[in-house]
Amino acid sequence: MPLITVSMYPGRSQEQKDEYAKAITKAAVDILKTKESHVIVVFDENPKENWFQAGNPL
Repeated sequence: MPLITVSMYPGRSQEQKDEYAKAITKAAVDILKTKESHVIVVFDENPKENWFQAGNPL
């Protein structure tokens, strides 16, 4: 059962997240040869001030 976590900044609409979750699910089914009902997508939205790369804020 694939559990796919997507980390991103807040601000996307529910419609965008719905569309993205469907696309990720389809890719998982096609590539991993699993059932759609077995794919779980979780959106982890963290404010931009919590993101760093190489020790520097993004």
